[in-house]
Amino acid sequence: MSDVYEGESGTSAPSTYRVAADELRQFIERFERLEAEKKDIADQQKEVMAEAKGRGYDTKVMRKVIALRKREPDDIAEEEAVLDMYKQALGMS
Repeated sequence: MSDVYEGESGTSAPSTYRVAADELRQFIERFERLEAEKKDIADQQKEVMAEAKGRGYDTKVMRKVIALRKREPDDIAEEEAVLDMYKQALGMS
């Protein structure tokens, strides 16, 4: 791929365009590398869950625990209080 853009008239673009094209290519390549790394990490996470499942752990519950650990305790307590209230209203508790 050439760094120089040649328009319809066949003339070369200014050198500032070449620099911008190089910079753009670098951004795209960095993004693509990060995408590949993200896929590798996702694959590793799947392996961890498969191993945990193989050892008898409930991975659905594990995922809920992981999500809860990311949240603020006050938010969790409020949600649980509302959930309890709804369950009582429906005769579920």
